[in-house]
Amino acid sequence: MQHVLIDACGWVACMDAQLNVQADMEALLGPCTWVLLPSVERELQRLASERGRKKPLLLDLLRSRALHHLVEESGHADDELLACAQANQWVTLTVDTQLKRRLYEANLPVLEVRQNNHIHLVDAL
Repeated sequence: MQHVLIDACGWVACMDAQLNVQADMEALLGPCTWVLLPSVERELQRLASERGRKKPLLLDLLRSRALHHLVEESGHADDELLACAQANQWVTLTVDTQLKRRLYEANLPVLEVRQNNHIHLVDAL
């Protein structure tokens, strides 16, 4: 079973596009387990409070479906996501350009939201 690290901006992009995240991921990867890092959860909580009720982030769904994975905190979620992806060879869901570049350079697969209507897998080279 594939594990998918969830980045805050990737989750927000999926929610804004109103994607069926589970179905879309499983169509690309087969059965998968979502992984949520504490730093990403904190970032999503902050974003949810800023957005209010107008654009819900469905954090309860994410929390209920995700494996909560503890990592040594480095102070920045992107650094933790990269380190975790490298250590475990996990896929990362993100639309963050800088993080995607770092993941590509590390030869790691990335799930990204394209054209605000579907999730696309960019395999490691």
